[in-house]
Amino acid sequence: RDEIILVRQFRVGLLDKADTPWALELVAGMIEVGEGSEEVAVREVREESNCEMSQLVKICNYYSSPGVSSETVSLYLGVVASENMGGVYGLESENEDIEVVVLSYTDAITGLKRGYLANAMTIIALQWLELNKPDILKKVLV
Repeated sequence: RDEIILVRQFRVGLLDKADTPWALELVAGMIEVGEGSEEVAVREVREESNCEMSQLVKICNYYSSPGVSSETVSLYLGVVASENMGGVYGLESENEDIEVVVLSYTDAITGLKRGYLANAMTIIALQWLELNKPDILKKVLV
């Protein structure tokens, strides 16, 4: 279907910095004790978007801000069926209110180019996909 699934959620850091504090971004989460990064990817996609991935492809690991932190981010591409996607999800125990947004691939890349997808994880992932899409399609459509 050539679609990208993103989530929109409230980000307090954007209250006075953007047109809206509701950021459009990738599904994301923190690793809990005993979990691996792939397990987190599967768990967070289920919690935040109510869908299951058929495949998981590693994009990269990177340091989010090495000048002040040793935090690393692991990025993955999750292959999902986007038919009938949408709704509001998240864990009540974490006070999550997360809207699932389906964009055409073209609209997602346009959003990247125009700067309305403006957080590092989403930018890196979409740029990676733009560079690697033909090879990824060969792998995931097998």
